[in-house]
Amino acid sequence: MDHPIKRDHSRFRKIVKGKIRDNLRKYVSNGEMPSPKGDGTFKIPMPQIDTPRFKFGDRQQGGMGQGEGEQGDPVDGQPGEGEGEEGEAGNTEGNKELEVELSLDELAAILGEELELPNIEPKGKKSLESTTDRYTSIGTSGPDSLKHFKRSYREALKRQLATGSYDFDNPVIIPHKHDMRYRSADSKIEFENAAVVIYMMDVSGSMGDEQKEIVRTESFWINLWLKSQYKDIEIRYIIHDATAKEVDEETFFRTRESGGTLISSAFKLCREIMKADYNSSEWNIYPFHFSDGDNWSTDDTKLCLEILDKDIIPESNVFCYGQVESRYGSGQFYKDLHSKYGEKNDAVTLSKIKNKEAILDSIKDFLGKGK
Repeated sequence: MDHPIKRDHSRFRKIVKGKIRDNLRKYVSNGEMPSPKGDGTFKIPMPQIDTPRFKFGDRQQGGMGQGEGEQGDPVDGQPGEGEGEEGEAGNTEGNKELEVELSLDELAAILGEELELPNIEPKGKKSLESTTDRYTSIGTSGPDSLKHFKRSYREALKRQLATGSYDFDNPVIIPHKHDMRYRSADSKIEFENAAVVIYMMDVSGSMGDEQKEIVRTESFWINLWLKSQYKDIEIRYIIHDATAKEVDEETFFRTRESGGTLISSAFKLCREIMKADYNSSEWNIYPFHFSDGDNWSTDDTKLCLEILDKDIIPESNVFCYGQVESRYGSGQFYKDLHSKYGEKNDAVTLSKIKNKEAILDSIKDFLGKGK
């Protein structure tokens, strides 16, 4: 039977998860993100909930030990303390912000439940080889850490019974070295589904800090869900204005250029990365492009559609385009993609992201197909 404290702790975690889920939309729209700890868990501030504990309040009324006296009176000869005037130090405990720790799977489950996301059906074949050791057998040699005491005891008992050295009046079992048994691992080679996410973002002058913050927040939760679906995942970043280049994550979200926009430059680089490093028969490929919808010319848009049709879409699980609304962006590229692929194309997902409040709806657009 579970210890009562464990049951209470489990019940409290359920309350915490429910609180996070209830406030997830507000949490995401504020641009807040869980802080990774480095051990696979994430810290989440929870100012709305307090840790259950016994405490002495400052408004106790009646009960054992409650004698006469007024608030602020000294106790047992000690100097008294008052409430404290405004601007002075008080003597009451301040509000504390509770930080709870959740695993990636727990966070992803909250996101999946809130958005009703289906589990992903991988497209790529099982490609990455991994070796799993399962201790399913017993051997006669091994390290002390794998010693199987019950089996060793049994072997010693069998030996003493067979040799007649077992004394029923003094049942002492003394294992010898050759009686020792050890847990033995059977190595099993498994193949795990692997995925790569290729983020592309327009960093021209019309994409401001607010738009980049939306992309940063959305990509965090997209990554969180995909990492819960695949054992191994790689992430690549491409920025572009009139030209494109691959960068690291920090540069991706901090760079801002003032030039024009040629979206085809990003699609060309994405195509090169896919051909060089990711065979679609082995990898699940997720290209995401974020822009405010401006492109240099209709000729470049035509080139983009050609690259998508020939090289990117056929090799990907799904191609996702997120249009982040900007006062300077025309939004034309969304219209061009919608005209070409419509709303019900399983290979292409389009999403308009008006503001931070629309982030969760956009994530559901992208991940709701289970591809």
